[in-house]
Amino acid sequence: MDILSVIGVVLASIAIIGGSILKGSGVKALVGPAAFVIVVIGTFAAITLQTPLKTFMRAMSIAKWVFKPPVADSHAIITKIVDWSNTARKQGLLGLESAVETEQDEFMKKGLQALVDGGEPDAIRTVLEVELETRTHGDTQAAKVFEGMGIYAPTLGIIGAVMGLMAVMQNLSDPSKLGHGIAAAFIATIYGIGFANLMFLPMANKLKSIIHDQTQMRMMCIEGIISIAQGENPRNIEQKLHGYLH
Repeated sequence: MDILSVIGVVLASIAIIGGSILKGSGVKALVGPAAFVIVVIGTFAAITLQTPLKTFMRAMSIAKWVFKPPVADSHAIITKIVDWSNTARKQGLLGLESAVETEQDEFMKKGLQALVDGGEPDAIRTVLEVELETRTHGDTQAAKVFEGMGIYAPTLGIIGAVMGLMAVMQNLSDPSKLGHGIAAAFIATIYGIGFANLMFLPMANKLKSIIHDQTQMRMMCIEGIISIAQGENPRNIEQKLHGYLH
């Protein structure tokens, strides 16, 4: 669990709800079904029109990373790669066959299988780097879905405010409705700016950071596998891979 994300959600709620109470508006002033429909549904409408289905589904599937990012123990991975290196030096690359069967990570398993199959280091690197680039690009595009939502939401908030003011203008003959109508009109603006800056854009940036960390970890894995293929000393491999941790 990412405790900072939880703290961020709590503080965002306090900022909006607490601010409304301290300003004297109260919590009820933030409730606006019409504004919610315009801003939230409108934002999803815009982003679904912009985004391919595969990318949108990927975005929804990685959204949970904001609160529960993928677990990756870099030190444990380095230890595992060094153990593979020691096995390869003692038993040859075919001695890694048992490790292929027990490896859970599909990316590392693919690289390990290429080692056992006797692939050339350059060929193995090319295959793994292409897969890494493709995966990184796909996940980054998915993170940008939330970035796009953060761009569209404030604009939808303005549209909601204008629509609310249009309704107010139709009731100018009844002054008793003007104050409530104007207040309701600006709820959409709060929704748009609030969702964008307190949810969508922070989510996008956190996901990009997680994707970057995953890419760095997989680059480390590639370097370790290639080093084994080149027959480097396990100690040298360990020192090289520790450079990725700084």
